Amino acid sequence: MRTLTALPLIATLAAAAAPLPAAAPAVAPVLTSPDARDVHSHARPLEARVTHVSLDLDADFARHVLAGTAVLDVTGPGRQLVLDDNGLVIASVTDTAGRPLRYTVGQGDAAHGAALTIERGDATKVRIAYTSAPGAAALQWLTPAQTAGKTQPFLFSQGEAILNRSWIPTQDSPGIRQTWDARITVPRPLTAVMSGDAVGKPACTADRCTFAYRMDKPVAPYLIALAAGDIAFQSTGPRTGIWAEPATLKKAAYEFGELEKFVAAAESLYGPYRWGRYDVLVLPPSFPFGGMENPTLTFATPTAIAGDRSLVSLIAHELAHSWSGNLVTNATWDDFWLNEGFTSYFENRIMEKLYGKRRAAMEADLAWTDLQDALKGVGGPTSADSKLHLDLAASRDPDDGMTQIAYDKGATFLRTIESVVGRARWDAYLRSYFDRHAFQPQTSAGFLKDLRANLLKPGEAERIGLDQWVYQPGIPANAVRVTSEAFPAIDAAARAFAAGGPVSAVPGDVTTQEYVRFISQLPRQLGRDRLAALDGRFHWSDTGNSEIRFVWLQLALANRYPPAEASARAFLTGQGRRKFVAPLFEQLWGQGDWGRALAIRIYREARPGYHAVTATTVDRIMGWKPGSGAL
Repeated sequence: MRTLTALPLIATLAAAAAPLPAAAPAVAPVLTSPDARDVHSHARPLEARVTHVSLDLDADFARHVLAGTAVLDVTGPGRQLVLDDNGLVIASVTDTAGRPLRYTVGQGDAAHGAALTIERGDATKVRIAYTSAPGAAALQWLTPAQTAGKTQPFLFSQGEAILNRSWIPTQDSPGIRQTWDARITVPRPLTAVMSGDAVGKPACTADRCTFAYRMDKPVAPYLIALAAGDIAFQSTGPRTGIWAEPATLKKAAYEFGELEKFVAAAESLYGPYRWGRYDVLVLPPSFPFGGMENPTLTFATPTAIAGDRSLVSLIAHELAHSWSGNLVTNATWDDFWLNEGFTSYFENRIMEKLYGKRRAAMEADLAWTDLQDALKGVGGPTSADSKLHLDLAASRDPDDGMTQIAYDKGATFLRTIESVVGRARWDAYLRSYFDRHAFQPQTSAGFLKDLRANLLKPGEAERIGLDQWVYQPGIPANAVRVTSEAFPAIDAAARAFAAGGPVSAVPGDVTTQEYVRFISQLPRQLGRDRLAALDGRFHWSDTGNSEIRFVWLQLALANRYPPAEASARAFLTGQGRRKFVAPLFEQLWGQGDWGRALAIRIYREARPGYHAVTATTVDRIMGWKPGSGAL
């Protein structure tokens, strides 16, 4: 286990790695445009804007709350400061001299919370003493039994999209970038880590330790992240390393051991990495996403640990966010694609640089299939939710817009631009784009204006069809699809097996991506004897490769293959990654009485270990409301 005294070295390295950015303007110019108005935040940043958040919080693992203070630096002409609040228990609001400030908490809803309106007068700093609610949506408190080590509890936060307002009283909108610092106190022997630079040595008493962090670059508030547990560190290079529970660390450090190469590859494409360190924290299995791009400290799921580095595109994706999403951020959740579409394109370019065109093409080809499935999932190519720029009503949870459309249609759009202007011009433009808009929010309209001003020659915008790609539903006819030269042979093998060919003819030494393709190409109705033949040879019902197991379970459950029930139970109770969990429960729920009964049995066992992001999604699928009675 890594000792606490090693933390100052990390702080020193991080501080020396990159120069400080220029101070952010009081209001980014883009925020004055109508399309930058965030209907999912109560904040009014043109009147009074939070520029810095200073937290001092104590983690109470018995009550499942964070308690302490937030001091906010505020600028702007407005005498009222409007914040986002979802369930916070406010004890007091004062200026820094201790004078009380009047405040009100308005009516809200479960997804968006309520407006916390403070009569700040001319105060430039506001101090809020508060406690998070035990059920704060951003926070997951794990028992020792829910961790890999089984000996200590664990806490982690997940802020995207609008969950951080459940533990931080601030303006929780991606366009309102803020610097921050924090002191987090946790029980010994736990270690607290955050998405910023460590400051000094932990201050410890007999039973508790306080850890200090800071982020001196303005970030979107959803990127303030915290984790605390029995975690240790292993270096993978001068500016990279892995945090994980000791029971997971060795496997994680091997799986993601080439982080330095990933950073260097990304920098060679689109310019310097500006965040100092790039570390990865491998969380317990209940983490709801594949990864979360928290600056300096990607949060990652252990489901990406396959033992053969076959799923490391996840790391390429989260690292790419250090440019697209973290450096240049969507101003509102209607433009989520500016975050994920850019990053999915960039991820594939990193994979191509590190692993070659063959592997990158396989992953891009699979993403095209995912895009077709995503179109069906949002209601078809005429659905408004298949647009890149969304028009999410204020009543909708922005999480509704976080579909694969943003990722894969967005990446396809950028790939189509590349095909028209050429890779050399496109890469030079992207590098300059990240430089010119560093540490600023962006909108779709702003990006298209920038394209026209700084890249496109006469006639190219029309050839690409910029407005159609961004503002119209469906996939334009000029979409560039990458096809893999490896997949025709795999597709032929799938057809041959489906037609009754021997299992011995199925390729037995191919990549994860080829196995995923093979399983996906098999007919959805397949005899149990054929499934048993595959399972007997490849043991897919028990595989630790999560991507293969997921597509295998989709096929096996569709055919009620008996071993799939136990495999699904183990898979769905053993991890909470929404990408896997939600589709499998949705499939079971649609399979009549048999599927629904199995889904209910598994969900009763699994739900207590899921983060709110995953549980809320599955609750909707199964039509169940918390507090309405037993499943």
